[in-house]
Amino acid sequence: MSEVTNILPSPVPSPCVSLCKMDTERRYCMGCLRTIPEIVAWGKADDDFKRAVWAELAQRRLTVHFDEEE
Repeated sequence: MSEVTNILPSPVPSPCVSLCKMDTERRYCMGCLRTIPEIVAWGKADDDFKRAVWAELAQRRLTVHFDEEE
């Protein structure tokens, strides 16, 4: 079981940081690193889904680096 899964409370908080801009190459939000399907599903998703997304975000954060240029 992932460390993220163990520490997130219920209800699981949103990873949104109010920087909503999609990276067209990777198809991730540049603020929270979620995909559009993950963002759309979030509001009705159960805590298990949300914790799984958080675990995936931790992995994405290690490998995704957006250019600082606009």
